[in-house]
Amino acid sequence: MIKLLFFGRLGDSAATAPELFEASEGLTPSAVRYALAIEHPRLVEALLEPQVLVSIDRVIADWNQPLTDGCELAFLPPVTGG
Repeated sequence: MIKLLFFGRLGDSAATAPELFEASEGLTPSAVRYALAIEHPRLVEALLEPQVLVSIDRVIADWNQPLTDGCELAFLPPVTGG
């Protein structure tokens, strides 16, 4: 299983999203996003913003990086500050 985390405003859109996702061969963050689109269109709309980053096991990753069973996939919204 892959643990899903949604930070910042993405957490609001992910209120009904699963916390765990079944691992499979060739699974990527992009594929997880696509799978979430069926039941969570508002969330996926937010995840499609180009500023959203993903991290795998607390390291910023590419949307096409393979996921492994037991990893943590986090979706990170853009950060602004002053």
